[in-house]
Amino acid sequence: MIVISNTIMSTRIQKVILNSRPGTNAEPVPDNFCVLDDDLQTALKPGEVHVQTLYLSVDPYMRCRMNKDTGADYLSPWPLSDCIDGGGVGVVVDTKYEAFSRGDMVTSFNWRWKTEDVVDTSSLQKLDPSLVDGHLSHFLGAVGITGLTALLGVREKGHVTPGANQTMVVSGAAGACGSLAGQIGRLDGCSRVVGICGTDEKCKVLVSELGFTEAINYKQEDVASQLKKACPDGVDVYFDNVGGPISDTVISQMNEGSHVILCGQVSQYNKDLPYPPPLTPSTQELLLTKNITRERFTVLNYMDKYECSILQLSQWVKAGKLKALETVVKGIQNMGVAFHSMMKGGNIGKQIVQVTEEHGH
Repeated sequence: MIVISNTIMSTRIQKVILNSRPGTNAEPVPDNFCVLDDDLQTALKPGEVHVQTLYLSVDPYMRCRMNKDTGADYLSPWPLSDCIDGGGVGVVVDTKYEAFSRGDMVTSFNWRWKTEDVVDTSSLQKLDPSLVDGHLSHFLGAVGITGLTALLGVREKGHVTPGANQTMVVSGAAGACGSLAGQIGRLDGCSRVVGICGTDEKCKVLVSELGFTEAINYKQEDVASQLKKACPDGVDVYFDNVGGPISDTVISQMNEGSHVILCGQVSQYNKDLPYPPPLTPSTQELLLTKNITRERFTVLNYMDKYECSILQLSQWVKAGKLKALETVVKGIQNMGVAFHSMMKGGNIGKQIVQVTEEHGH
């Protein structure tokens, strides 16, 4: 509802703020977040646009932003009592910038968690809905920063060679990034792709829907012995989303001259540690003696490859070669619940919050 009072136009919106920080080494809980009603001033200055939020993303890296110190120089902490931001997709409602028109679909890495917002256009990027066959939430996942992380991680750090009979292992394999990385490893030429995840249901999805060779439930099975069976020729490429003991186990079975793609360390995010967290001395020793590369991978360092990579991801998704799984929660009031669930592995594929029905704009 637009209210006009003394020529100042405003509309009632909802926004999500960081209510409290989790304690040191503590898990985040939904109550760390708070949903508030607010007034949004909608009179635009030149260069501004009024957007309606359609989809918001919750991602493991955000756990670091809940701390006073994120541990990563490229991530700023979320200020307490301030509106949270992250990946978002929305539609332009009104504009005072000629490059954007009403009805344009737009995205930003720093989308504030509000039902509507007025933003400076410098942070926005226009989207082409045909790249995702109109499935706009894919711009936050398979055809967005998550897909880029998986694709560029595999291609820049994995050293996959078609026909070389390589084995790839993916931890956090049923998550947003891992579920794509394993499929990309297969598409790029790995002969075996083995996923590690936390439920039998996830294991089934990886093998039957996403084309993984095998999957291991780390909560129910002995990872070391199952890996030996699943990877009889050792491990050549490891896409690491979790860190900790699982990664130590995988690295212990890696071949001479193999490669770790250091994407995330979600098992360590609730601990008060620098990023990436330090390795055990025995794992460090293995990396040295077997000449295993393990360099931190940050997708933002490869933005020169953005357009070409997005087109590749789009082609694969549209052709059905890359399956983009999503877990969707509705309503901005459920951001904290969705985040908490994602951190505990409650999602299969990308965790998305749908804020507004698309036909509602």
